[in-house]
Amino acid sequence: MSSMNRRRFLETTAAAGLASLHSARGHTGPADEDPLGVRADFPVTAEQTYLNSCGVGPMSREARDAVAAYADEKMLLRNGRSRGQTKARARTRFAELFGADEDEVALLYSTSDGENVVVNAMDWKEGDNVVLDELHFVTSFVLYRELEKRTGVELRIVSPKGGRVPMEDFAARVDKRTRLLTVAWVSNRNGYRYDLPSLAELAHDNGAYLYADAVQAFGTFPTNLHDEGVDFACGNGYKWLFADFGCAPLYIKKEHLEWMDADRYGHGSVAENLPDLHFRLKETAAKFEYATSAYAAVAAMDAALGYIQNVGLARIEEHTVALAAHLGEGAKKLGFDVFTPPNNASPIVSFHHGFDPDHLRELLAKEKVAVTLREGGGLLRAGVAMFNNRSDVDKLLSVLGKLA
Repeated sequence: MSSMNRRRFLETTAAAGLASLHSARGHTGPADEDPLGVRADFPVTAEQTYLNSCGVGPMSREARDAVAAYADEKMLLRNGRSRGQTKARARTRFAELFGADEDEVALLYSTSDGENVVVNAMDWKEGDNVVLDELHFVTSFVLYRELEKRTGVELRIVSPKGGRVPMEDFAARVDKRTRLLTVAWVSNRNGYRYDLPSLAELAHDNGAYLYADAVQAFGTFPTNLHDEGVDFACGNGYKWLFADFGCAPLYIKKEHLEWMDADRYGHGSVAENLPDLHFRLKETAAKFEYATSAYAAVAAMDAALGYIQNVGLARIEEHTVALAAHLGEGAKKLGFDVFTPPNNASPIVSFHHGFDPDHLRELLAKEKVAVTLREGGGLLRAGVAMFNNRSDVDKLLSVLGKLA
């Protein structure tokens, strides 16, 4: 048996086994309607055509059950240690799933926390510069405009071309005074997925660091953060991890932990109590977890990471990228101006539709199709998730076709 045929055999066998498992749990329907065998774990699919996980991902049954179990424990208080155990397991699962060491992972409250932690730990000098591009999330622009005011740091913003930012355009703005190159790993505006190793090489060759906002990346494709070369990356549970708001894993490359000081402190910073009210503080990434965690969100994150691990990130990527390509091609055939570049390996597609936004919203609501209308309502953004299928995408295209 050739290696390719063997690989296909193993993938088919694994898929069949998973399908049998879900069938036993009540999952029904043709394979093409539920290719990954997960739709019954996402009840939202029975109520609407949900193509907006790039906005807010629905919580899976397993994550919901984990939150309910946490609430029951909090109500009855039979095992107070379970909260810390769940948090430790969530950290381990994240590290294993995304190629990090546990000591490199902090569980913060929001993605914005992560970039603020990194920026506040750096020793900025007047004349330093930060390089980012227009496909980034708005938080970064707010953060660096304020840094610009306070420190005299120059903010260099690169414009996209054809929905992507060429490496040479980044290179033209990076120099020896660049301290930080920051990107949204997968753009929230059009789903463009950046090549982090190339950006890391550019940054490091100039003595800079690379930060990646990973909120639209974690959970959509397999990756190893060490291999990506990124210095810092932060995401959250409420999008493609299908957990909840309030638990945001921050990855910090181990070599940076020694020089990075926390910008706030609390009982969560303590590694050891010393005599006379002195303390030895944590030295791992957990030193940035200065206060009590949002344990319900941590419970959801723990369950969600286990669920994604069982489904398989490679299977999720293969399925969703193919659906996104189908959506992009369909949008082009309808004459829309597609903002997402072709051959883009992410589950997000956006395009300028040219309709009256209010009328389009009414029609989408009537047909129970969930997407996001952004940038004044003229840009439609859709995200296809592990539970979506071709019928979901065709439903959106059909609704748009009525107007086109």
